[in-house]
Amino acid sequence: MDQQWKNRAASAEAAIASRNLRRLWKVPGTQLGVVGWPPTAKDLTFATWHYWWQAHLLDTLIDAYVRDPKSELAESIRQQIRGHLTRNNGRWTNNYYDDMAWLAIALERAGRLAGVANPKALATLADQLTSSWSPAEGGGIPWRKQDKFFNAPANGPAGIFLARYGNVSRATEMADWIEATLIDPETHLVFDGIKEGSLVRAQYTYCQGVVVGLETELAVRTGDARHGARVARLVEAIGANMAPGGVLKGAGGGDGGLFAGITARYLALAANELPDDTATRAAARDIVLASATAAWDNRAEVDGLPLFAAFWDRAAEVPGKAGGSGGKVDGAVFESPETERDLSVQVSGWMLMEAANTVAESV
Repeated sequence: MDQQWKNRAASAEAAIASRNLRRLWKVPGTQLGVVGWPPTAKDLTFATWHYWWQAHLLDTLIDAYVRDPKSELAESIRQQIRGHLTRNNGRWTNNYYDDMAWLAIALERAGRLAGVANPKALATLADQLTSSWSPAEGGGIPWRKQDKFFNAPANGPAGIFLARYGNVSRATEMADWIEATLIDPETHLVFDGIKEGSLVRAQYTYCQGVVVGLETELAVRTGDARHGARVARLVEAIGANMAPGGVLKGAGGGDGGLFAGITARYLALAANELPDDTATRAAARDIVLASATAAWDNRAEVDGLPLFAAFWDRAAEVPGKAGGSGGKVDGAVFESPETERDLSVQVSGWMLMEAANTVAESV
C-alpha cells in the first residue's frame, strides 16, 4: 500500500516539475512555478506569481525530499527559495500576514528537514508574525497590514510556525483566541474570522486544516489535554460536514484550489503525530486516504503524468492551450475558466498524494 502512494506522489511531483517549474527571468540558480498550464505568454514572464502559492509549492517540494531525499530535490528547494526572494524584490515580507506565515512554515521545514537553512529569513518573518498580535483590537493577528480583519487563515499557520520555531506561548495564545472567538457552537467548525467585532461566518476547509495543525503541534509540545480534545472535536466535525463520502470538499480553482490540500496536509499531521488518541488519528487518516483515492481515480493523464481536478470527486478535464487566468481582486486570486490550469489546483493534488504517502507509511 505505501509503495503505491509513494509512486503516486512521485508522479505528481514529476507532473509539476515538467509543466510548471521554470527559471525566473533567466536568473541562474532560481525557479518558480508558472501559475497556469498550459502557460500563456504572460504566465511565462512571471508577471503574475502569487506569493502564497509559491510557498505551498516550496512546502510540497520539501514533502518530496522527505519521501525521497535526492540531491536534485534539495537543489530544487534552494532554487525555489532564491526564486521567491528574487521575485519578491529581495524581501521575505509582504503586506499579508497569512502569506508570510505560509512562507515561514516552508522555510522552517526546509532547514529542519532538507538542510536548506535560512535563519535570517525565519527571524524576519517571526518578528512580523509576533509584533502584529493585536488583542486590544480583537485579535489575533490581522490578515494583512493596516487591516482590522482577524482570521483563522492568518492565525492558524502563524501559530503552527511559531510553535515549531520555539514560541509555544504565543502559539498557545493564538490557539486559545481561535477557540474563544471562531468556533461554531453548532457544528464545531471554525469560522473564517472577525472583522471590527463582527463574525465572518464563512467556513472554509483550510480554516479547519490549519487549526487541526496548530492544535496538534501544541498537543505534542505541551502535553495539555485541551489541545488534543480540540483536534478530536474538529476532525469529527470535518468528517461530518466537509467530507461527503469521506472525500474533502473542493473550493474551485484560484486561491480555493489550495484549500483542501492544506486540510489534507494537517489531517495527515494529526494522523501521524497526535498523542494518545488512536480513534482521531484513524479518522484523520481515513479522510486523507479516501480523498487521495478519489483524486487519483478522477485524474486525467497528459504524457503519462497526472492532472488533478479542483473537486476530487469529479473527473479532471485537460485545459485547452488558449486558456486564460483568473483575475485578482482585493488580495484574492480567482479561478481560471478551466480550473485544472491553476498551479494551486495541481499543487493541492500533489500535496494530497504526499499526505497519503505519510499516513500509509504509518500503518
